[in-house]
Order: sequence, then C-alpha cells, then structure tokens
Amino acid sequence: MGGVSAGGAAADRDPGLQPERTRLAWRRTTLSSTVAAVLAVRTGLHAGVSAAGVVVCALCCALWLGFLWVAHHRIRALASGARPPALAPRHATGAVLCTVAMAVCAAVLVI
Repeated sequence: MGGVSAGGAAADRDPGLQPERTRLAWRRTTLSSTVAAVLAVRTGLHAGVSAAGVVVCALCCALWLGFLWVAHHRIRALASGARPPALAPRHATGAVLCTVAMAVCAAVLVI
C-alpha cells in the first residue's frame, strides 16, 4: 500500500522527542502548581492574617516545595541519558499526594 512498515516506523522514531515532551509537561505542571500556591497564599491572607490562614499557607508552600522537588528530579533524569528510567513509584506517589493535598488546602481556603 505504499506505507511504512512497522519496523521502518520504529527505526525512524527519534527517541529524543518523547523525553523532551515529558520534560516540558513537568515544567508546565510545576508552573501550574506555582500559580496554585501563590493564589492559595493570596486567598488565605486576603481577609487578614489569622493563625489558620498562616498554617494553611505554610502547608501549601511546603506541598509546592515537595512537588517542585519531585519535578526537578524527574526533569534531571529526563535530561541525563539517552533513555530515561521509569518514574519511581515513590516519586509518582509523592507528586500525587502533593497535588491532592494542595487541592484539599484550596478547598479549605475557599469554604
């Protein structure tokens, strides 16, 4: 049919593109997390400084730093070699926990 065979398509694939797209996705997600943390701090301190607001803001900042740590390690792994290793389960779990906990903090701040 004039198409490329499955073996030929795999040989033409540039293995550098997928890690690059994944690295850029981690950067976008980190930027989104940064915006969420800044908005959480702004919302928590908007009505005035209270003990609960400061605690939730500090928690959001700690969660943001945790997510930033996981993302930094993944970005370094993607940039280090030809074929990056799979994301470690503990790093994936850390990223998910930080994201879910930040969502819970946001819900607490809004309510």
